[in-house]
Amino acid sequence: MLQKLRDKTSGWIATAVLGLLIVPFAFVGVNEYMGGGKDSAVAKVEAPPTWWQSAPGWWPLSMLWQHEEVTSEEFRAGFEQARQQQRQAMGENFDPRDFETPENKLLVLERLIDQKVLALAAKRSGIVVSDAVVRKAIAEEPAFQVDGKFDASRYALMLSSQTPAMTPVEFQNKIRQSMQEELVPTGIRQSDFVTPKEFDRLAKLLFETRDVSIVAVPAPAADEAAAAVSDAQAKAWYDSHQSDFKQGESVAIEYVEVDGSKLPATAAPVDEAALRKRYEQEKARFMSAEQRHASHILITVPEDANAATRKAAEDKANALTAQAKAPGADFAALAKANSQDPGSKDAGGDLGWVDKGVMVKPFDDALFSMQAGEIRGPVKTDFGYHVLQLREIKPGQGKTFEEVRDELAREQGQAEGDRAYNELAGRLVNEVLKNPTALGPAARNVGLPVQRIGPFSRATASGIAANPAVLRAAFSETLVQDGTVSDPIELGPNHSVVIRVLQHVPEQAQPLAQVRDAVVAAIRADRSSKAAEAAADAILARIAKGETLQAIAAAGKLQTGELPGIPRGQPVPSPEINQAIFEAPAPVPGKVSAAKAKLENGAYAVFVVNKVNQGELAKIPEENRKQLQQQVAQVQGAGAVEAFVKSLRKIFRVARNEDRL
Repeated sequence: MLQKLRDKTSGWIATAVLGLLIVPFAFVGVNEYMGGGKDSAVAKVEAPPTWWQSAPGWWPLSMLWQHEEVTSEEFRAGFEQARQQQRQAMGENFDPRDFETPENKLLVLERLIDQKVLALAAKRSGIVVSDAVVRKAIAEEPAFQVDGKFDASRYALMLSSQTPAMTPVEFQNKIRQSMQEELVPTGIRQSDFVTPKEFDRLAKLLFETRDVSIVAVPAPAADEAAAAVSDAQAKAWYDSHQSDFKQGESVAIEYVEVDGSKLPATAAPVDEAALRKRYEQEKARFMSAEQRHASHILITVPEDANAATRKAAEDKANALTAQAKAPGADFAALAKANSQDPGSKDAGGDLGWVDKGVMVKPFDDALFSMQAGEIRGPVKTDFGYHVLQLREIKPGQGKTFEEVRDELAREQGQAEGDRAYNELAGRLVNEVLKNPTALGPAARNVGLPVQRIGPFSRATASGIAANPAVLRAAFSETLVQDGTVSDPIELGPNHSVVIRVLQHVPEQAQPLAQVRDAVVAAIRADRSSKAAEAAADAILARIAKGETLQAIAAAGKLQTGELPGIPRGQPVPSPEINQAIFEAPAPVPGKVSAAKAKLENGAYAVFVVNKVNQGELAKIPEENRKQLQQQVAQVQGAGAVEAFVKSLRKIFRVARNEDRL
C-alpha cells in the first residue's frame, strides 16, 4: 500500500501540482514574516509612493506603499477622549451605557482615519515641523502657564493627569504630528475668501424682511370639540395610541448616605512639627523650576540617511564645536551661518529660557549638566547633532515655611476630613459585603440611618433619587433582579450613597377603563386641531379664489393685523410663524403668496406675504459686515477642508477592522 502511495505521488504531474501549491504558501509565509506578525491596527490608510503613483497594491510591490495606521491604543484613547467630552457637555445627564454604541465607535474611528489621511498627506508632501516651533506652541499654551508664563511644574502635572498619562517627549511628538497634519488644512481654511458679490447676495438674503398680513384662525365651537365620545371611538383611539397610555416603570429604594460635610469636625490642634516636616518633604512644590538660557547649532540627519551621511554630519558638528570653543568665537554668527534649525537660525541659535523636561532627553540631559558659559557638542538626538551653548542659569526660587504655613494647615484639615469620610465610607462598604442583600445591618453597625423613597418613575424621581447616577443604578438590571446593595455612588466631593431596590413595577399598559378620561381628552384635542386646520384651509381656499385676507377677516369678524418688516430667523410673531413666513414663496404679479402656520397649542394662523424687502447693505454697520464676512469665510473654509480630506480618501486606500473596535 505504501508503495502504491509513493507511485501516485511521483512523476512530473505530482511535481507540477506541488510547485503550484508552494508558490502561494511561500508568498503568504514571506508576507507574514515581512509584516512582523499579527496586525492589531483598527484601520489602515495606504498610498502608492510619490515617485510611482500607479504602483500596484499587491505583494511584493505593496511593500513600497506608504501607510499610516490607527492602532487599537489610539482608538481607545480617542474613544475615551470623546467620552469625556460628551460627559462634560451633558453633565449629570451623561449615561455611559448610551455612549457605548457601534455608531459612536464608528464616528470616532472615521475621525481618526481623517487624521491619518492628513498625516500621510503631510508625510508625502515633506512637511517638517522644527523643535523651536513645537517648543513655542507648548510654551504659549495657556493651560501650561501660571501668571502668563510657562510653568514646567504645571506642564508636568497636566501631562501626568491625562488619560493615559503622557511623557513630555510623547506630548511633543503628538503636538508635532498635530501641527504637521493641520498645516495644509489651516492653509486651506485661511486662504478661503468671500467675493463682494457673494457676500452682497448672502447679506441681502440674511437681512431680508417681509411685510405680511396675518389672521388668527378662530377656535372651533366648544360643543363640536366637546361632543360625546362613544365607547367605540375611545377603543379605536386607545388601540392606535397605546404607547401614550402606558404606566412607566417604577421602583422604591432604600439608601444610606455618607456626607463628609455632616461629619463632626476634628478639633485636633495644628501640629507645627508635622507641618514643618511636610514642608521639608514637599519643598519642591513651593519652588519655581530652574531655567536655562540656551543656544544651539543643529546639523540635521534625515531618518533614512546612510552611514556616510551620518558620519559627515557628525564631523561637521565636531568641527563647529571646536570653532565655537575657540577664543573670541561668535556663537551666534556660527549658528546663523551653519544651523539647520529654521526656528532659531535667524536668532543666532537662541532658544530662550528652557525648562527641564521640555526638550528631548539627550538634549535635556546635556543642557542641565552644563555650567554657565560652557559649550558642548556634538549632542546626538533624533533630529541630528547639536552644538550647545549654556548662556545663563536662572535658579529656582522657593517660598519660606511662614509663607505657606496657612496653606499647609488648611490642607491638613482637609486631609483629616477626607480621612474621616473615607474611613466611614470604607466601613460601610465592608459591612455591606458581609450581607450584600440587606442594608439595615450595615447601617446600624456604622451608625447611619436607612432612608426610603418611592415608588417613583424615571420622570417623577425627586430628592436624592433625581441624581442621574442614582436614577441609573435604581433602574439597572442588576439591582432590580438581584436585590443587592449597589456600589457607592458618588454624589459630590466626600459625598456618596449606597442604595437597594425594595420594589420594582415594570412598564405596563394601563387598561382603557383606567385611562378613559385621558383618551377622551386626547380625542377632543385632536378634533379641535383638525377643525382649526380645516378652518385655515377654508380661508386659504377663499384667498385662492380672489378674496383678500382683510375682507375675509372683516366678514368673519376675525382678529387680524399688519406686520411690516418681519426679520428672518427671529421669534416674531412666534418661531413657528416666522419659519413659515420665510418658507413661503415670494409674491409674484397675479399670484398671492398665502400659507398657514400651526402653533404649539394646536391653533393655526393664516398669513399673506405682501412684500419681500432685500437686506439693505448700507444699513449694515461696518463692524458687523466684517464679522459676518469672516464667519462666512470660516464656514466655506471648513467646507473646503472637508472636501480636501474626501478627495484624499478617494486617492488613498482605507481598510477598516471594525471587529477590533
